[in-house]
Amino acid sequence: MTSRYDLPETDAFTRTYWEAAAEGRLLIRRCGACGRAHHYPREFCPRCWSDDVRWEEASGRASLYTWSVVHRNDLPPFGERTPYVAAVVDLAEGPRMATELVGEGEPRAGAELELAFREGVPVFRFARGGDGGDPDRRRPPMAGGGAA
Repeated sequence: MTSRYDLPETDAFTRTYWEAAAEGRLLIRRCGACGRAHHYPREFCPRCWSDDVRWEEASGRASLYTWSVVHRNDLPPFGERTPYVAAVVDLAEGPRMATELVGEGEPRAGAELELAFREGVPVFRFARGGDGGDPDRRRPPMAGGGAA
């Protein structure tokens, strides 16, 4: 068991996902029966229950659905990261994903985001050239609240 609460246990099924993440790629699953993509990875489609699902590399584009600024978290390594922005994003491929928003900028619903990685974990930042400020800054925005 790991002492890091932000890293899940890898098993035979999720190994493909985490190996791709370590290489800087985000994988989602797409159903061959109904054609819909989903995330988090499952061995079956959560919509039609088909087991005809396959891995697909996501584009890395997303929009901000909702967020919350976390000012206190006692679990390692989150305590050293506060404040941070817990977020839910809509991937360009359709699925919603829980993640973290990193970089400088003011969160707003619908903001364009791009994929980044921190220690092999997918996170998102404001898209370069968008209105979210400098995406290379490491501290999260300090705005409170979220939108849904």
